[in-house]
Formats: sequence, structure tokens, C-alpha cells
Amino acid sequence: MDSSGVQGLKGSWDYVDSENFDEYLKDLGVSWTHRMIAKGVKPHLTISELDGKWTVLSESALKTRTYDFIPGVEFDETTSDGREAKSIINFEGNKWIHTAIDKNGKKTVVTRYVDDKGQQMTNLECGSVKARRWYKRAE
Repeated sequence: MDSSGVQGLKGSWDYVDSENFDEYLKDLGVSWTHRMIAKGVKPHLTISELDGKWTVLSESALKTRTYDFIPGVEFDETTSDGREAKSIINFEGNKWIHTAIDKNGKKTVVTRYVDDKGQQMTNLECGSVKARRWYKRAE
């Protein structure tokens, strides 16, 4: 498998940890109860691509979520917290940048890349709030 650029994101990933995730969810308007549940969820991600169409599968004890996209093409998405959004994912160098704007105009930007330790870094932004989650390649 090509480990350079966004191609390095393909494969299976296990959640490791996060920073400031609760504040990020709070800024999104996620209720206290759902934020507490989310803190305990350790998702397993599978990222694949076939003929230019990418698929992200997120599995946890509570929920399984899948979305498909073609880079640079807007798509309708139901976010993990249930919001309906218009989304677009662009590849820029070694990063993928996922921008979503929900029906209320709330904008989120999620940037994924593989760092120099081989971990998937996921930077999340909503307004002025920034959070980070990281994953290790599943064995």
C-alpha cells in the first residue's frame, strides 16, 4: 500500500486518544448526556477507495456509520451527532480536508493526515474551538 499523502490514510485504524473533544462537541450543540457517552466511545475506522470513490466506515459499540465521497464533489451527509450537512472533502498535499456546513450554518472542518509516527491525526475545528483525535493503525 502506498503510505504517502492521503493514500496513507487507507486501511483500518483504532482510536487512541483525544484533546479538547468535549469542548468541540459542546460548541456543536451536543447535549451533556451525549457528550458523556461520546467520551467513552472508541471508534474503529476503515478507510478505503475504489475507482476514485472513497468510503469511511466508523464502528463502535454504540454506532456504525458509513459515508462515501468523491474528492472535490459536494455530498449530503448525516454527521455522527445527527446533523444534516452539505459536505465536501478535498485532498491538499498529504491531508484531507472535510468541510461540512449544517442547516443552521454551523461549519466544521476536519483535517486528517498520517504523522511522522504513522498515526492518523484528526484535527477538528468548529468556530474558534479546536480539538484533536488520533488513531493507530489496527493490527
